[in-house]
Amino acid sequence: MIELHAVAESRLRAEGQRYTRNHRAVAEALEQAGRPLSLPELLQRRRDLAQSSAYRSLAVLETAGVVHRVVAGGDFARFELAQELTEHHHHHRICSSCGGIEDFSLPAGVEATLDKALRRVAGRAAFTPSSHQLDLLGVCAGCR
Repeated sequence: MIELHAVAESRLRAEGQRYTRNHRAVAEALEQAGRPLSLPELLQRRRDLAQSSAYRSLAVLETAGVVHRVVAGGDFARFELAQELTEHHHHHRICSSCGGIEDFSLPAGVEATLDKALRRVAGRAAFTPSSHQLDLLGVCAGCR
């Protein structure tokens, strides 16, 4: 099991940053949510954080590779822990109407086929992939 705080602290140190109480609070809120959160959703979960502090922490954690930004429709980007910190490879269903995001996983065989196809595409361009993410865009049941 990956120790979130040890990895976060190490990645921040490599960027010349400290793993502050606010950074830790943001990482914990994202870990507990288990889904991408917008800044307002994060602030609802952590009322002890000022909006400016939470925003700065998200930016610092994103630069250090601890947090990943998921761009969706709607007014707010969403944030989640970097996939290698969650031990759960997943993709996203993104509603282009409300901006809602849901995680989904593919069957292992489909994921293997997708990986192989993406490695082929990358190889043709002399590109070295490290991972992939798939965003499925459409309209959720609630907006239909």
